[in-house]
Amino acid sequence: MASGFTIIRDIAPAAAIPKGGVVAIGNFDGVHLGHRAVIAAAFEMARSRGKPAFAVTFEPHPRKFFSPNASQFRLTDETNKLRLLAGTGLDGAVVMTFDAARAGTTAQDFIHQDLIERLGVSGIAVGYDFRFGKGRVGSPSLLVSEAPRLGIEVDVQPPIDIDERAVSSSAVRMALAEGRIADATTMLGGPWFVTGEVIHGEKRGRSLGYPTANIRLDQDCGLKHGIYAVRIGRGKGKDHHRLDGVASFGRRPTFDNGAPLLEVFVFDFQGDLYGTMLDVAFIGFIRDELKFDGVEALVHQMDDDAARAKTQLAAAPDVFPKLGEIG
Repeated sequence: MASGFTIIRDIAPAAAIPKGGVVAIGNFDGVHLGHRAVIAAAFEMARSRGKPAFAVTFEPHPRKFFSPNASQFRLTDETNKLRLLAGTGLDGAVVMTFDAARAGTTAQDFIHQDLIERLGVSGIAVGYDFRFGKGRVGSPSLLVSEAPRLGIEVDVQPPIDIDERAVSSSAVRMALAEGRIADATTMLGGPWFVTGEVIHGEKRGRSLGYPTANIRLDQDCGLKHGIYAVRIGRGKGKDHHRLDGVASFGRRPTFDNGAPLLEVFVFDFQGDLYGTMLDVAFIGFIRDELKFDGVEALVHQMDDDAARAKTQLAAAPDVFPKLGEIG
């Protein structure tokens, strides 16, 4: 428990689970506007009852369980998903392990054993497309039909559309894969971000006048390779502060065409960031990754990239993902 946000896992004893709460259920990958509508509905229901509001989510992502060898571009890993959920003001999250037993649980057993008996819920909020239970036979309509007999309330949120296109985690992934940062930001309700530890690299940036903080992202990250205007978050709580920068994500074709790496040049910063955990929020796309004939041409382009990043950041709203502390 940290800052009032309680994380309940499968091993939690029944006595440690607050009863009578309202739950928003979903995978919540990215915690986009559609997810936030479900969370808001749970909040409203919980306030009317004077009860706590929790998210119920699943780890690993069910897609990973059913297709373990397939590439799975997650918008948020478990930690960042929980940080985003904590940032909404929820009282906590119930993290259910998605394994063979969970996959084999019938929809009726999920409702009665997990939601009613174990969690003791008084209300449920879900999205229109929520599916659950063995074979994904459970649906919002099943929850609604069971609600009167169970003495609970069920709220089903309709799709959220932007320019007649439904907001979804898949749509956000597609936007990021195409470098459409503004579209991703709109669907998420804030900038997409990643978190990682600054590692040692080849240190080429120092000789070029652009020392970078290098972060290795998940191998399945589907972000378009290119140059971005970014905001960087460092530290926690009262020690948290933000910096601006320009970042490259890709394979460095001018040099080695190696494994994808996020390289962040932090504006107006002097110091050592090795071993530091940074949050990097993507504010704008500048250009595709390119191969240059020589260092001089590369540095000239980097000067232009930095200037364009500063212009984009100055014009962008002063926003950063609202993250809660989870310990």
